[in-house]
Amino acid sequence: MTPSPDAAVPVTSDLPGEAPAGAAATAGEPQLVRGMKGYKRSRLGRNLIAAIAVGVGLGAIILLSLLIVPEGFVVVLAAVTAIGTWELAGALRRGAGIRVSLPVLLAGGQAVVWLSWPFGVRGAAIALTATVLGCLIWRMREGAAHFVRDIGASLFVAVYVPLLVAFAVQLTVAPQGVGRVLTFLLCVIASDVGGYAAGVVAGRHPMAPTISPKKSWEGFAGSLVAGIIAGSLCVALFFGVPWYWGILVGALLVATATLGDLVESLVKRDLGIKDMGTLLPGHGGLMDRLDSLLPTAFVAWAVLGLVVPVA
Repeated sequence: MTPSPDAAVPVTSDLPGEAPAGAAATAGEPQLVRGMKGYKRSRLGRNLIAAIAVGVGLGAIILLSLLIVPEGFVVVLAAVTAIGTWELAGALRRGAGIRVSLPVLLAGGQAVVWLSWPFGVRGAAIALTATVLGCLIWRMREGAAHFVRDIGASLFVAVYVPLLVAFAVQLTVAPQGVGRVLTFLLCVIASDVGGYAAGVVAGRHPMAPTISPKKSWEGFAGSLVAGIIAGSLCVALFFGVPWYWGILVGALLVATATLGDLVESLVKRDLGIKDMGTLLPGHGGLMDRLDSLLPTAFVAWAVLGLVVPVA
């Protein structure tokens, strides 16, 4: 039985006006001031220097692969798929004792990514279906106990990581692929930066306090403004499309990135874990950075396909 997420990961308030759980109250200091200090410390969060260094390093890898040989970014995406699958499988095992069909998922995930390059969505669908069948056969060896649970988790991993990454592959190999990928990434980055800044400065009203106590409506507003600006600039500069189409692009990508972040927070709360892994100092695991990117890759592929149709 999965432990209660509230017991494993206490829902603490990092919002102004309420000090973080476990923080010692300073005598004579107003509660709002204490809450604001705790909130700002919490928002700064982990090792900020390490987090920035890792973020810059990942950004450099992405830019180099895109600008030197754009198709080389597919290699990066294939590696991301393998690492993300491994981390998510490990989190499911640690948090709830769920054992997915990991060898099949690792091999099938690569097939989903690489077949989506020459054969598009059809190639990804064929590889995903073969992966699902492989998971069913692999899990039969373990018998009936928890069969449905483990297979359900295997299907979740297959869709959540390789299939969504396949849409990032589609962005990369499409005409004007560099512009499409940069639009996707820059809108998500702008969303993160805008939300972080607005949340630290003006965050007052929690967006989803039982899921992610640090998220505020003010932060979401900051994400929306920054994402729309990024989207407008990208569609105008990269594709020569009227800037106002960027309002649609930016708003949809920000909304999806925010929902993706909340979904992964729910997964981690259900499993009773803080991070998906420990690969990236200051960030946790790679999956902790992919939470907003994975679903947004699909939405970026869909909306850019409408705004900037592929011939």
